[in-house]
Amino acid sequence: MRKKIAEETTIFLSVIKWVFISTFTGAIVGVFTSFFLKLLQWSITEMQTVPYYFLFIPLAFLFSYVFIKKLAPDAMGHGTEKVIEAIHKNNGKIKVMVVPVKIVATIVTLAVGGSAGKEGPCAQIGAGISSFLADLFRFDDIDRKKIVVCGISAGFASVFGTPIAGAIFGVEVLVVGSLLYEVLLPSFVSGIMAYQVSAKLGITYFYHPISFVPVFSESFFLIVAIAGIFFGLCSFLFIEILNLFEGFSHKWKVKKEIQTIAGGIVVVLLALIFSTKYLGLGLESIEDLLQGKNIEWYAFIVKMVITSVTLGYGGSGGIITPIFFIGVSAGNLFAKIWGLDPATFSAIGMVSLLAGAANTPIAASIMSIELFGPKIAPYAAVSCVISFLMTGHRSVYPSQFIMSSKVASIHVHSDEEIENIEYSIRPRKGMRTVYMHVKNRFSPKVKEERNDEE
Repeated sequence: MRKKIAEETTIFLSVIKWVFISTFTGAIVGVFTSFFLKLLQWSITEMQTVPYYFLFIPLAFLFSYVFIKKLAPDAMGHGTEKVIEAIHKNNGKIKVMVVPVKIVATIVTLAVGGSAGKEGPCAQIGAGISSFLADLFRFDDIDRKKIVVCGISAGFASVFGTPIAGAIFGVEVLVVGSLLYEVLLPSFVSGIMAYQVSAKLGITYFYHPISFVPVFSESFFLIVAIAGIFFGLCSFLFIEILNLFEGFSHKWKVKKEIQTIAGGIVVVLLALIFSTKYLGLGLESIEDLLQGKNIEWYAFIVKMVITSVTLGYGGSGGIITPIFFIGVSAGNLFAKIWGLDPATFSAIGMVSLLAGAANTPIAASIMSIELFGPKIAPYAAVSCVISFLMTGHRSVYPSQFIMSSKVASIHVHSDEEIENIEYSIRPRKGMRTVYMHVKNRFSPKVKEERNDEE
C-alpha cells in the first residue's frame, strides 16, 4: 500500500512540475516566435517592392553562411535537424547565441527569395530558449531533453497554428518507430500555450476546410492508396535530390564562400527560367492549389531543386514549408492524371509529403484534421502511412534515430542514426540476401552474398 501511495504521489508531483514548466516554456517560445514571424513578414513585404529583388540571392547566401559560421556554427542548416542532433549527441545543449543568429540568417535568406521554410528556425528558437532555461534552472540531462522537446513542439505549433500536430511532431520526429510518451504531456501543454500566445499577439493562421463529401467506395480507396505510393516516391526523390546537392558540395574542392555565390546564381537562373513563384515560402501558391487552381506539372520537381540548392549552398531556413509546396503541387499533378478534384489531392499530398520526408505519419495525419477538417482526415491518414512506408529508411533529418524497421522483411540494426544505419533484407528460401551498410549518405556500400540454403 505504501508503495502504491508513493508511486501516485511521485506521478502527481511530476505532472504538476511539468505542467508548470511546459506552460512557462510555451509562453516564452510563443513570444519569441511571434517576434520572428512578424519581422520575417515585414522583411519579405518590403523586399518585394524592390524590382528584381531576387538578384540579391547570391549575396544573401554568402552573408548567411559567413554570419552563421563566425557567430554560431550550430545554426547552420535547416534548424530542426540541428536540434535533433543536439538532443541525441549533446543531451539537448544548444547555445543561446543560435537564436538571434538563426533569426537574422533566415530573414535575410527568405526576404530575397531563398527557397526555405520558417518552421525550422522556430523549432531552433524554441529549442535554444528551452536549453537556456534548462541551464538557468540547473536541470539534469533527462529533464533538459524533455524541455528541449517542449521547445520544438512549441515552435512548430506557433508557426503553423496546429497545437496538437505540433506536440506530436516534437515527440515523433526524434526517433523513427517510437513515440516519447514521457514527454507527451509537456509537449501538448507547451504547444497549446505557444499557439495561444502567438494568436493573441496577432499571428494569423491558415485554415482551409476542404469541401469534400466522403462517399466511400473500393475504387476511391484504391486511388488514395495509389496516391500514398506516389507521394512516398516523391518524398524519396526529394531526399535523394537534397543528398545529391549536399554531396556535390562536399566533393567540390572550392571554398564554401564561392560555392554559396555559385548556388545563389543557380537559384536566380532557375527563377528567370521558370518563375519567381518557386522562390521564398511559396505560401500564395500553396493556398491557390488548395483552392483547386492549377500549376505546371513539373512544379514539384523545380521546387525540390531550388530548395536543395538553397539549403545546400549557404541559405538558412526550414524545410517543411517547401515540403508543403512540393506536396500540394504533386497532389495537383496526381489529380489531373486521374481526373480527380485537385483541391482534395493537393491537401492529401501536402500532409503525405510531410509524413514521408520527415517520418512523422501521426503528426501529419493529425495536421490534416487541424488544417482541412475531419471529413478528409481518414483518407489523408491512409495516404500518410503509405507515404511513410514508401520513403524507406531515409529522411530529410538524417540525425533521426531508428528504433524499429518499417517492414518485417527488412532487419534494421536499431538505435542508429538514419545517416549511419545498417540493415539487411531477409530473403525467401533460394534467394540472395542483400546486406547494406550505409556509412554515410554519400557513399553507400552494397554487398551481395549467397544464402546458405541456396
